Amino acid sequence: MSKIIACIDGSQAALAVCAAAAWAQQQLDAPLQLLHVLEKSDYPTESDMSGNIGLGTREHLLEELSELDNQRSRLMLEQGRFMLQEAQNQIQAAGVAAEQIDRLQRHDNLVDTLQESQADMRLLIMGRQGEAHDSATTAVGSHLENVTRTLQQPILVALDGFTAPKRFMLAYDGSTTANKALNMVAQSPLLKGVPCHLVMAGKRVERQREQLANAEKMLRGNGFEVTTATLEQDEVRPALLNYIQKNGIELMVMGAWGHSRIRQLLVGSMTNWMLHNSPVPLLLLR
Repeated sequence: MSKIIACIDGSQAALAVCAAAAWAQQQLDAPLQLLHVLEKSDYPTESDMSGNIGLGTREHLLEELSELDNQRSRLMLEQGRFMLQEAQNQIQAAGVAAEQIDRLQRHDNLVDTLQESQADMRLLIMGRQGEAHDSATTAVGSHLENVTRTLQQPILVALDGFTAPKRFMLAYDGSTTANKALNMVAQSPLLKGVPCHLVMAGKRVERQREQLANAEKMLRGNGFEVTTATLEQDEVRPALLNYIQKNGIELMVMGAWGHSRIRQLLVGSMTNWMLHNSPVPLLLLR
């Protein structure tokens, strides 16, 4: 059975991830796995000190240094187990049954671990910042962009203070990527019952009204309450952010990484920009 995977670490974002995980589990009625990955690059299980042997070095000192590294790794693993238990407690307090939750801890690379789980993953939930960027409100965690580029499953990027959204915005431009996202939203129970703002922004959007009308028809046919808007402006990104703020949007949904790497280098990536600047949680769909 496909499951929700929520990535837990020691950052402040873990609270938002727990809140988002509880909401998603109740919407999807799917098993939830809490995942903590201790990166091998940060906490190796064994240290190779051979390159440090130089004039005056003593073998017993190298052994002590290696043992200290091993102790540090064991302590970090123990702390991770504690964080997973605390996360489960919070999610259960939000109404999720204990039998719907399991915990997994890995000493590995995060992206590799998630790739191994792709076949059984329905939704991935991550915070925007990890432990290294806890004090930077618009920083993106060191793994997040890599994960969003690598995985094909939906990814919910949780922000501090996450609450169940009362309305969401689907950024739509008629592209192949946007239509895939539209279909996923229409067919999934994740956002059923949540009013949708279907928004198209950019130059000459009036010429795409037929596409927008078809998209609205699909959503309405699947039971969504839909408000449509066209924002004919040169700058798409600030237009979308302004709409979010004016209309009380609490979740933004968009197709992710829809253009080639060359185009992204030339004109910039909408996905990456939104990861850094969105004031609300993001649901990224591939």
